[in-house]
Amino acid sequence: MENETHIYHIQTEHKGKRLDRFLISATQAVSRTYLQKLIREGAVTVNDKVSKQPSYMLRSGDQVCLSLPDSRPLETLQPQDISLDILYEDSHLIVLNKPAGMLVHPASGVNSGTLVNALLAHCTDLSGIGGVERPGIVHRLDKDTSGVLVVAKTDVVHRELSVQFEKHNITRQYVAVVCGVPAEVIGTIDAQIARSRRDRRRMTTVKNIGRRAVTHYQVLESYHKFSLVQLTLETGRLHQIRVHLQHIGHPVAGDPIYGGEQRALNDADTLPIKHALIHLKRQALHARTLQFEHPVTHERLTFSVPKPADMERLVDALRTLARAHL
Repeated sequence: MENETHIYHIQTEHKGKRLDRFLISATQAVSRTYLQKLIREGAVTVNDKVSKQPSYMLRSGDQVCLSLPDSRPLETLQPQDISLDILYEDSHLIVLNKPAGMLVHPASGVNSGTLVNALLAHCTDLSGIGGVERPGIVHRLDKDTSGVLVVAKTDVVHRELSVQFEKHNITRQYVAVVCGVPAEVIGTIDAQIARSRRDRRRMTTVKNIGRRAVTHYQVLESYHKFSLVQLTLETGRLHQIRVHLQHIGHPVAGDPIYGGEQRALNDADTLPIKHALIHLKRQALHARTLQFEHPVTHERLTFSVPKPADMERLVDALRTLARAHL
């Protein structure tokens, strides 16, 4: 099938508007992230010349042409009958509790065992707007982060949920066990994030470049060398919580990339704590609560899931040590 072409003639009222922001309002069909990807891949021309800058400022009289590809088929991914912990499902979307250790979508040569493989077996009507590797995926959780995730079944719902994420109208609340005890019980981390130039697997905080990232936190419990912290995302950057907590000197316990794994083992004061950390085998981070407006019914929905057993085991060991020192 051929791509769908959209042509826009820029009027005075759109002068000075970013290219990506104009197209997102004009198409009403795809997410801003997906549009930016299309722009960088050369799917947009301005005055018959390819424009790969989403931030291009439109001028009165510009002619913008968007070549919007049809949703690609999913033949390259195989459905797999993998058990899913479904919290809610209707004909528009599905909300589930993702286990730690599961990739959300294929990456780096991994084409099986992902949430997408499981969803393809469970659903026959997933949104294809995310492309062949990410059907229905509106947001993601890191492989070793557990918790609540919403998936769109239609392109319209995908688009509407994406808008809620972009406008920060969705509440995402996490809990984590972190190394050390933050000096402030309640605080906000506002630090820009970009991909590390030294290690492409890592993100890092930067000044003047990168994307703004904001995380609000509250210490729920403290255990001398560890804390249980609640985190609320204002923005949603890759590895945001993990990077921000490392930035303030309190990496997530067990995090092998951002310094929390070895530090936690070094600070473990008892064998139960050390054994719980070894059994954890991941960062102690869990997406506990997700709240959003249903794009079709407009009902405000809230989903919460308790910490998984591996995190509970660690918290129990820390609480036992804390009580012993009272």
